Amino acid sequence: MFETLTEKLDAVFKKLKGRGRLDEENIAAALRDIRMALLEADVHFKVVKDFIEDVRVRAVGKEVLESISPGQQVVKIVHDRLAELMGGAGSQIRFGSRIPAPIMMVGLQGCGKTTTTVKLAKYLAEHGRRAYLVSADVYRPAAIEQLRVMGEKISAGVFDAGELRDPIRICREAVEEAKRLGYEVILVDTAGRLHIDEQMMAELQEIKREIHPAEILFVADAMTGQDAVNVAAKFNERLGIDGVIMTKMDGDARGGAALSLKAVLGKPIKFVGVGEKIDALEVFHPERMASRILGMGDVLTLVEKAQATVDAKEALDLQRKIRKNEFTLEDFRNQLKQIRKMGSLQDLLGMIPGFSKMKSMKHMVPDEKELVRVSAIIDSMTKKERHNHLLIDGERRKRIAKGSGTTVQDVNLLLKNYAEMRKMMKKFSSRDGMKALRRGNFPFA
Repeated sequence: MFETLTEKLDAVFKKLKGRGRLDEENIAAALRDIRMALLEADVHFKVVKDFIEDVRVRAVGKEVLESISPGQQVVKIVHDRLAELMGGAGSQIRFGSRIPAPIMMVGLQGCGKTTTTVKLAKYLAEHGRRAYLVSADVYRPAAIEQLRVMGEKISAGVFDAGELRDPIRICREAVEEAKRLGYEVILVDTAGRLHIDEQMMAELQEIKREIHPAEILFVADAMTGQDAVNVAAKFNERLGIDGVIMTKMDGDARGGAALSLKAVLGKPIKFVGVGEKIDALEVFHPERMASRILGMGDVLTLVEKAQATVDAKEALDLQRKIRKNEFTLEDFRNQLKQIRKMGSLQDLLGMIPGFSKMKSMKHMVPDEKELVRVSAIIDSMTKKERHNHLLIDGERRKRIAKGSGTTVQDVNLLLKNYAEMRKMMKKFSSRDGMKALRRGNFPFA
């Protein structure tokens, strides 16, 4: 996400940091480039205008122009202003005092509303709130069935509407059922259309009057850019939305909608969808997102993902194995699985500070397909082979290659890299290696 904008802003800041001193002319030139980068990222023109003016006022101040590192100061100003633009502090869901707390999911057809409803249910369950799912979409073929199947995958309760075809009655009876079953939250997946029409809006208003939702969340497709902002504005006029969930953020290289929504609507982005998997939903933190846009990474989110995925006991066991040089292909396989659970590799690497500057070094950027290929090769090994790679002779390599749909060369390369990795780990875990690391010298370099 934001790849295009990140690259262009990085180029602007390189010029600024290369200057010992800045004057108003230097800053004006940089702001012209930033303005163009934001407009090309499909940020709303009025938002861009206000953003540039605010940065200009802050950047030409005495504390910047007379600072020891004025370039860095300008970067900080842009970072802080980006965070403010997207909402400042993160915004949480408000559940109110009613139990169950009804939450309406609204948006156009095709924005990912049903999938997002299930993702949100999973997120809430992981944070101690059991959510009941109900589909009020009686128009789209198989919409109710889709929610039921996806809900079952995460072991969430799903309201059975039976022969009911009245969305208002479905919502009314679903709330009563959720209350009877003791659910804390009820998520209402409403019907969408390919465009806004009066019938849809009237129905949504009626559902709102019936269930009195604690929150109305607008689900927006990030790939549609400013169209998403315009549609959100119309939903807000008729319904009074409380926040936005941006979907398909992993496929949006520009990010204009995310940067425009809060400023245009006055409503916060609360979550972002970053992949197709059920757990690919992240809380939206404006400050962290601003850091990612500027190529500074997002270590906090990376740590949170790791903590949610990695078992502490397994981590300690792995540490012991590395120290004793007992790291096997079985362990390597498990680590790959955990990495893939955390999300897209590109997304994870983007959270590492400075990764954007490594992208030009192609050999430094792992290929997602390569991980799949490596996993397939290891999966084709027997348990004995994974625990002792020295057993893998020529005939076994042929069998593994055939079983994984790869070549013997691929198998050879994996085993070679694995052997090198073990050597590296051995050096790293030694006393001399740790001393060298503390001095800033990698023993395997």
